[in-house]
Amino acid sequence: MIRDDALGALPVRSALPALTGALEDVGAAVLVAPPGTGKTTLVPLVLAGLVGGGPARRVVVAEPRRIAARAAARRMAWLLGEKPGGSIGFTVRGERAVGRRTRVEVVTTGVLLQRLQRDQELAGTDAVVLDECHERHLDADTVAAFLWDVRQSLRPDLRLLAASATTDAGGWARLLGGAPVVEATGVTHPVDVVWAPPARPVRPPHGMRVDPALLAHVAAVVRRALAEREGDVLCFLPGVGEIARVAGQLGDLGSVDVLQVHGRMPAAVQDAVLAPGARRRVVLATSVAESSLTVPGVRVVVDSGLAREPRVDHARGLSGLTTVRASRAAGRQRAGRAGREAPGAVYRCWAEAEDGRLPAFPAPEIKVADLTAFALQAACWGDPDASGLALLDPPPGGAMAAAREVLAAVGAVDRAGRATELGVRLGRLGVHPRLGRALLDTSGGGAEVVALLSEEVPREYGDDLAGALRRARHGGDAYAGRWAAEVRRLRAVSAEVSRPPAGKAAPGDAVRVGPGTGDDRLAGIVASLAFPERVARLDGGSYLMASGTRVELGEGSALRGAPWIVVAVAGRPGGTGHARVRLGAAVPEDVARDAAAALLEQREEVRWADGDVVTRRVARLGAIELAVRPLRDARPALVRAALLAGLRQEGLGLLRWSPAAELLRQRLAFLRTHLGEPWPDVSDEALHARVDEWLEPELGRARRRADLARIDAGQALARLLPWAGGEAARLDELAPERITVPSGSRIRIDYGDPERPVLAVKLQELFGLQKTPAVAGVPLLVHLLSPAGRPAAVTADLASFWRDGYRAVRAELRGRYPRHPWPEDPATAQATRHTKARTDRG
Repeated sequence: MIRDDALGALPVRSALPALTGALEDVGAAVLVAPPGTGKTTLVPLVLAGLVGGGPARRVVVAEPRRIAARAAARRMAWLLGEKPGGSIGFTVRGERAVGRRTRVEVVTTGVLLQRLQRDQELAGTDAVVLDECHERHLDADTVAAFLWDVRQSLRPDLRLLAASATTDAGGWARLLGGAPVVEATGVTHPVDVVWAPPARPVRPPHGMRVDPALLAHVAAVVRRALAEREGDVLCFLPGVGEIARVAGQLGDLGSVDVLQVHGRMPAAVQDAVLAPGARRRVVLATSVAESSLTVPGVRVVVDSGLAREPRVDHARGLSGLTTVRASRAAGRQRAGRAGREAPGAVYRCWAEAEDGRLPAFPAPEIKVADLTAFALQAACWGDPDASGLALLDPPPGGAMAAAREVLAAVGAVDRAGRATELGVRLGRLGVHPRLGRALLDTSGGGAEVVALLSEEVPREYGDDLAGALRRARHGGDAYAGRWAAEVRRLRAVSAEVSRPPAGKAAPGDAVRVGPGTGDDRLAGIVASLAFPERVARLDGGSYLMASGTRVELGEGSALRGAPWIVVAVAGRPGGTGHARVRLGAAVPEDVARDAAAALLEQREEVRWADGDVVTRRVARLGAIELAVRPLRDARPALVRAALLAGLRQEGLGLLRWSPAAELLRQRLAFLRTHLGEPWPDVSDEALHARVDEWLEPELGRARRRADLARIDAGQALARLLPWAGGEAARLDELAPERITVPSGSRIRIDYGDPERPVLAVKLQELFGLQKTPAVAGVPLLVHLLSPAGRPAAVTADLASFWRDGYRAVRAELRGRYPRHPWPEDPATAQATRHTKARTDRG
């Protein structure tokens, strides 16, 4: 019996005429409606003609999470007085309740994505509702793009509705070809905001780690909220581990039940949370309860301010979830849960001053997540670079390039990026392409391990993949139940996609695993096939992966001491230098070599290391050195390249620089600075760039550092002089090594500063000289010395010095050096390099 009273109380009813009219006229619409208005439950029933008297249609509702899909189906079935499997059905991974009479089917976006790849026309479906599209999950964005493509090219009659509590309505409207935006208002109650920051600073989240002090504070705030307010308490935490820790810290609350809500909980537990309780409740939940689910009885929200988002580090080749500060939009969504049924309150576990510094919205997954699965879906759709897909945000070029590299490595795409036959099969498995390849390579025999790797393994299972496999087989927890269901699904789907088409033989290169394969070897084989670049060898106190990244094991790890491991999941805890293995398997060396055979290479290595040329023949598995032998007959070109690397690293000082060579370089630098071409640039950068012109043939004959030290740099440098135009002959004229001063002495010029060379000369030797000496038209900087050769004055204008500065110098030095001439007028006196007596003797 239809529950008309409950249906009539849903606020979205007021928006139904505009919504149905838009879908009839345009075929697409955007519905913006707050949580609790009935957009997820009443709208699909109306579109399907199950209520409201409209024509009978088949409607598919796509939800971002399994728990939300099941809850929405149960709620709609309850409103019709039925159970799921009748008029209302649902399909999620590992569970399906759909019958012949089903008119509304609720699916996850992942299920709908697979369905679209198999049947682009979505035969038999009249309308699709994309619910909670504001969450910007990658699968949801991809499904929306594919559906719009289908509507444009194959099914103009297919109705599309994007529904959300809060979203970029304008962006979605543009994406759906200018679709109308329909807004529904809900019944909202006031929510008091209570700022409840920790008394002492806590460490910010890092990777998956959350400061235990913050979790202890959240538990204390929950207790405070229970004491200060009425009604159930909904507490938002980032993940399953944090939920368990806070639940443990709350302990026994007497007459208050503590419940946990996340995607791993059994369906029966989820049902209990989503139904009114007999006693007061504290519900600890992940972000799944922000908008996808309605928890009745909630009057208080406690918000930890944290969330989990996918991230990928392309440089290290490691990806997974990371803990971040929740956005302000998420904070509003969470707070709204306290005002769904009556006035409420939200306790925010951070300071009010921090709120404005939080991100406005969560990052779209397409911007931050691993795009390997997305790139495969796009390739299977026929748009390898996704340039023709209607996406709110284009995929980052770097992330797509990294994804294509992975796909090419597993054979899923060809050189042009188009999906291969194997790629199409991988796309139908519903797991990451890496795991799909391992599943197919083992002919489904690795399904148990692939199922473990396709979902986050509980921390209490440990970091040993084989041990986790044994625990999942014998465990009675919720995770083990989901794992067993996924194993059955994977075995079935791998058998389906591995079945050869008519007239074709089955692939014959599968890795044989089966009942006789031990758990440790099975785990190692499957993980190595999925992550060949993450096979790692023990190297000192850590492991070096074939990718070049170092990882270490945690204290008490069951993998400690294994010569070879393969890393399935890793992270980088705060304050550590290397990544930490979260889940891995010991692997025999032969399995590691076979799995990573594409990375195995034999090559000659000639490089500059430890101050000299090192030549060796190396067998490598990626970055892992397997064997090293001396190389006696290294190719000259490789040796030359190594010597050049040495010259760049350690400088041109490796050559033999005599004083004459140093001076030649300084003179050339001076001429280049003041005259330019054709005088050569002799800076380090320029000399490295022209090495062929001045260091040959000596460099080509060199084999080691000692050979470089025998190369006369001055002789080599002379090759760069402008001989062709005859300018080289003017070197001594334009930049002489020495200059003759009035005393007759030939004084060396210091070209150390190419801007202004220096002439250091005794003062008496310049008597009578009216003009400052110059070279190439550039006045020298004159350092005037005492008779003992000590600095007495510096001038760039000798005439000015004779006129203004000489008297002070004369007064200071004539008493100290009475045997030397100190004339009143140095400008007209005779220059000399001798004492007065010696000069008088002539």
